[in-house]
Amino acid sequence: MLTTTFSTKIPGLLLAWTAAAMLTGADAPKAPPARPSSPYDPEVAKALKDAWPDHPEWVDMLSDILMEAPMGPQFGWFKTAVTQTRFTWDATRNRLDHDGDGRIARREFPGSDADFARLDRDHDQILSGDDFDFSQGAPTAGAVVFSRVDRDGDGKVTREELEAFFKAADRTGQDFLSQTDLIEALTPPRRPPGIPDNPSKATLVRGLFNQEIGSLQPGPRLDDSAPDFTLKTNDGARELTLSKLVGPKPVVLIFGNFTCGPFRGQAGNFEKMYHRYKDRATFVMVYVREAHPTDGWRMESNDRVGVAHRQPQSYAERVDVAQTCGKRLALSFPMLVDTIDDRVGALYSGMPGRFYLIDRAGKIAFKNGRGPYGFKPAELEQSLVLLLQQDAPATTAALEGRSPTGAPSHGDGSK
Repeated sequence: MLTTTFSTKIPGLLLAWTAAAMLTGADAPKAPPARPSSPYDPEVAKALKDAWPDHPEWVDMLSDILMEAPMGPQFGWFKTAVTQTRFTWDATRNRLDHDGDGRIARREFPGSDADFARLDRDHDQILSGDDFDFSQGAPTAGAVVFSRVDRDGDGKVTREELEAFFKAADRTGQDFLSQTDLIEALTPPRRPPGIPDNPSKATLVRGLFNQEIGSLQPGPRLDDSAPDFTLKTNDGARELTLSKLVGPKPVVLIFGNFTCGPFRGQAGNFEKMYHRYKDRATFVMVYVREAHPTDGWRMESNDRVGVAHRQPQSYAERVDVAQTCGKRLALSFPMLVDTIDDRVGALYSGMPGRFYLIDRAGKIAFKNGRGPYGFKPAELEQSLVLLLQQDAPATTAALEGRSPTGAPSHGDGSK
């Protein structure tokens, strides 16, 4: 164990590490640039759209894979399968901006201070379009630091991991880190021989049609009825039916798998979200087929944290991996296991991961963009907060001594 002095300086060190990551860009999983000889031609993509306007999402993905497009958020099916939510900035402003000044002050929001704080992402005490902008595609410096410190890849950084990182980086044992120490510690190790930097076209094509890098189906759309299903928990102890969960509270439905590193990286965010809203919403996860099995698109980042599993060939094998995932991620809400024919994952377009918010009437209120670029739990949380506030604005306001419009309530009808 390191000194107590270090333990009390963890927040400051995190800021320093973030600054160093900004300088280095270490381990940032940026989309690889197109090769100089890349056959990618945006005119081909435009011609496809013009010739077949209503083509399925997977056609965009296959086309861009074959043309060696840089696999970023503006390519393949990522540009098509974007977030769908009832709670856009325009919809929220039209409903809550009572004085018409283009922003929502705390007095105009009928929910609690805690809910308002979760919506106020830039912490400027007002809600504006900036708080609803999730367009940033590149990982932040903080995410880069997180990936290096989260040594076991469970999406949660513990005090022990922070101290272990510091100890490993402080090679001279002087109880402080220089800029060079920190940059070296944040620089990813060399890729082991035999594992290519990027997957081949053949690997991507196989992953596409094996539904490992994403489902071939689009899944339900905004305001559609959520398709019903019944699945067993990963411990086999019980069976849950979605339609029986819907009604008393909104349902947060999360799809994911163990070998998807970006999904694992969000486990801590989901766990904290669950504890914030567990009394007001029902959380459940569906475990789907592996994104990066050892017999498919194998990832060095998985090997580094001891996540190495082949694609399960039977339900029993999938349960076994799901149980391993459950132990590693230690999520507090139920984990269901999809059937080996991927029935539910395909129904919801849940591979490699997807997040849905289902309202009390069983309708889709939020659906995130296709992963991994669409893995933004804060975007889901924003819609959840606004759905909860919309469901019971008068109740929430009464508890706070406020009118439903956000003005102080004096109990005599005056304002």
